Amino acid sequence: MGLFWKRKKKDENERPSHWPPTILSPQPSQAAQTSTPPQTGAARPAPAEQSPLLAEPAHSPTSTDLPEPPRPALPPEPPPLPAPSQQPQSGPTPTDRTGTASGSEREAAAPDPPPALRKVDMQFSFGGYVAKEPTPEEIAEQQRTIVGRLKTAVSSTRHTLVDRIDSIVRGKKVIDAELLENIEEALIGADIGVQTALDIIETARKRVARNELSNPEELRRVIREHLLDMLLTPKSLKKGTVSSEVDIDPDISPYVIMVVGVNGVGKTTTIGKLANRIRNDGYDVLICAADTFRAAANDQLAVWADRSGVPLIQQKPGTDPSAVLYDSLAAAKARGTDVLIVDTAGRLHTKQNLMQELEKMRRVADRQVPGAPHEVLLVIDAVTGQNGLEQARQFTKAAPVTGLVLTKLDGTAKGGIVVAIVNELGVPIRYVGIGEQVDDLIVFDAGQYIDSLFEG
Repeated sequence: MGLFWKRKKKDENERPSHWPPTILSPQPSQAAQTSTPPQTGAARPAPAEQSPLLAEPAHSPTSTDLPEPPRPALPPEPPPLPAPSQQPQSGPTPTDRTGTASGSEREAAAPDPPPALRKVDMQFSFGGYVAKEPTPEEIAEQQRTIVGRLKTAVSSTRHTLVDRIDSIVRGKKVIDAELLENIEEALIGADIGVQTALDIIETARKRVARNELSNPEELRRVIREHLLDMLLTPKSLKKGTVSSEVDIDPDISPYVIMVVGVNGVGKTTTIGKLANRIRNDGYDVLICAADTFRAAANDQLAVWADRSGVPLIQQKPGTDPSAVLYDSLAAAKARGTDVLIVDTAGRLHTKQNLMQELEKMRRVADRQVPGAPHEVLLVIDAVTGQNGLEQARQFTKAAPVTGLVLTKLDGTAKGGIVVAIVNELGVPIRYVGIGEQVDDLIVFDAGQYIDSLFEG
C-alpha cells in the first residue's frame, strides 16, 4: 500500500506462471512441419494468407541444397583470477597502477540497490525490487510538502476570496446587511457558486439573529467551517460514485480507470501523471491509447508514457477504440497488470454517436473484467470556472461518471469551483492538478484544501 494509491498489491504467486512476460518467437504450424514439397513439374498451390508477423522467411527453391556457412570460432575463455592473498598488503591501495581490483574488492565496490528500494523474495516486484514501505517520518514530510505545494497552487484563489473577506470585515464593529452583501459578492467572485454563497450568507444571518454571532471577525471562521462541512459531507453523493480506490473489491484485477472529458482540459497530461504516481507506489500500470480520433493523441500519450516509465498499448489512427481497449485488457490480464488507465477521445455530451461509442467501450470492458471500468474520471479545467461546472453537470447526466479530476488549479483565481462542484453535483473530486511536472497530481483532501486557503 503506497502513499498515493492504496489498493492491495498482488503476491508473486498471484501472478501468471509466465511472469514476467516474455516475447515468444512464432513457431511453424504442425501442418507446415509435416508437409512434403510439391513434385517437380506440378502446379505449386497458392500460399494461404497469414499475418506478416507469423510469415516464414522466404527461401529460394535451392536454399536447402546450399551448405551451411561456417560459424565463427568462439574466443577462448579468460583464465580464472587468482585467489586473493590472505596476508595484509602494505603497499598499493585496492586498485593498483593497472586499475585492476581483487575479487573481494570488486564485490565490496559493487553498487548497492537504490536507497528507496529493497530486495524481496515472495512479493511482487519490478525486477526484484519494490518500493520500500514509508516510515512515519517520511509520510509526515510528504504531507508537509503536499500542503506547501497546494498553498502555492491556490494562492490566487486565496487572494480573491480570503484576503478580500479579511479586508471587508477589518475595522467593522457590527454585522449588518451591507457587510453580508459584500461577503456574498466575494464568495461569488471566487466561483464558489451562487447557491453555495447564498447558503453561507443565510447561515450567518440566522446565527446573527439568534445572537450566536456578533463579531465581524468571527465571520471568517464561520465561512471556513461551512466550506469544510460542505466538502466533507455534501448534500448527497450521486449513486455509483467512487470516493477511493479501496471502495472496489481488492481482488479485482486489473483495476480499470477510464478518463473522459472535452478537448483541451488536460486528459492526456492527467493520465501520464496518474500513471507515474501509481507506478511509484509499486504497482504495475498499463496505458491504453483509445483516442484514435485525434491525430497527435498517440504521440502525445507516448511522450507521457515514456516520462512515467509505463508501457503503452496503441494502434494506428482511425482504429475502433473498443478494439484497442480489448487488446489492452487482454495484455493487462496476460501480464498480471494491477491498473489499466484508458484514454478516450475528447467529446461533448451533445454528440450522441460519441456517447454511444463510450457506452460500447464500457460493455467491452465489462465482458473482459467484471465491473470494468471501475472508475470513470471526468477531467475539468479549473480555469473555466462556472463553464466547467456546467460541462460537468451535463456530462454527468449523459455518462456514468464516478469521480472528477480538477486540472490547472494553480492557474486560476477561481478555485472556489471545487466547493461548487461537490455541493451541486454530488460527485467526489478524486485528484487535482497543481502544476506541470510529472508529479504535480495529488489526491484531493478537503481539509488540506481549506487549510491552504485560510492559512496561506
